Amino acid sequence: MPKLTLENYITDNFFDEMVDKDLSIRPQYQMFMERLQQMGWKKLSSLQHSTDRAQLSQGMTFNVYSDNQGVERILHLDIIPRIINAAAWDHIETGLTQRITALNLFIQDIYGDQKILKDKVVPADLILSSATYLKQCRALKPPKGIWCHITGTDIIRGHDGDFYVLEDNLRCPSGVSYMLENREILKRTFPEMFEKLNVRPVANYTHLLRDMLESLSPRNPATIAVLTPGSHNSAYFEHSYLAQQMGAELVEGQDLVVQDDVVYMVTTLGLQRVDVIYRRVDDDFMDPSVFRPDSLLGVRGIFEAYRKGNVVLVNAPGTGVADDKAVYAYVPKIIKYYLGEDMRLSNVDTFICAEKKARQHVLENLRDLVVKQTDASGGYGMLIGPAATQRELSEFADKITATPRNYIAQPVIQLSRVPTVTDDGIEGRHVDLRPYILYGKKIQIVPGALTRVALKKGSLVVNSSQGGGSKDTWVLMGGEKNA
Repeated sequence: MPKLTLENYITDNFFDEMVDKDLSIRPQYQMFMERLQQMGWKKLSSLQHSTDRAQLSQGMTFNVYSDNQGVERILHLDIIPRIINAAAWDHIETGLTQRITALNLFIQDIYGDQKILKDKVVPADLILSSATYLKQCRALKPPKGIWCHITGTDIIRGHDGDFYVLEDNLRCPSGVSYMLENREILKRTFPEMFEKLNVRPVANYTHLLRDMLESLSPRNPATIAVLTPGSHNSAYFEHSYLAQQMGAELVEGQDLVVQDDVVYMVTTLGLQRVDVIYRRVDDDFMDPSVFRPDSLLGVRGIFEAYRKGNVVLVNAPGTGVADDKAVYAYVPKIIKYYLGEDMRLSNVDTFICAEKKARQHVLENLRDLVVKQTDASGGYGMLIGPAATQRELSEFADKITATPRNYIAQPVIQLSRVPTVTDDGIEGRHVDLRPYILYGKKIQIVPGALTRVALKKGSLVVNSSQGGGSKDTWVLMGGEKNA
């Protein structure tokens, strides 16, 4: 194998997606690495700057809620892609299909007969005390029995090279627009590489999404709307992008009304019935007559219209209970219970702080663990023990002691790294992987994903809200060697 000749590149003993421990280039990266070596640093740097400008010109920006300046940022796209061979992707795809099938059955059960709770496979109090469990959804039966229509599952690759599921995102998973736009930018940057490497396309995602949404409606043709909280939402670019790409209506709560338990869109020509709503508004804010009465984002009466089958909501209300990070720890048992199978994509070891023995272990080993708030997302409510100050450790110990149900802990996983363009050259940066799964007539997984990258040297936090960036993910067609 040719040696990686980029000056000063080191792996620091992490699993590197491009090179092995001897700095030999992995098979799926050989052709791309030859292209980089031909290009040289000056050209590569120029292409990276062009990519940044392209993102700005296309409006690929987002807001960070914790940023008081209110400045919109781009989700920085690093132009060195993450390349995944066919065998590795097949493993991911098989594992995710199994996982989503089981989680959908789990959600249906806990809002129905609750057999898994009666059989004490999952503790009842763990579910019933979850902030994302909605008692209003008891006895609901969504169209075709599907609750989690759109999922963005976070996957990491550990030091051993194996893939692990880090968390499930079944409420309003974001980022798919960046996956699609990243691909368009990289196709212009390295046009010849896609054909030479047989990179599988992702451009049909919005067509698959539209087909899935239409398949849920009894009316044909169906009127589809994307419900957004508005332009100040951090993911507004994505909401408008998906609506435009699908040929769907982009609406805010004030654009919809409910009459006789039917949802209508207010247009210049009068009221138009809406059949399917891809909602990007959280459960709590969806309907002020049922959930938060102070919500200005939702639509009064929409939940009853949904209960009566007059509109389809995607994802189904109540789906977020499967996002609870304490529930995550039970997914291996959930898969075994409903499918009679062993888990194909492993979980990360998890300590549930609500359990006395686990809580004691966590409190005694905070310095070596990652602590997460069970109902938080976006990198918020998290402590990375090895990087924390003594004050932060003490604060989290107090939080865990006061409300143990709200926290879980996991060992620090040394995320795999991918070479990334920096001001000092090409250096390894930690990454995770978010594939997108659609569940309609069947489960479909687009052969690509959003690879999120921790841009700060040494950081393990890849979330965009915490300063992370992204990479295009190239899944190869097959025929290459495993790596």
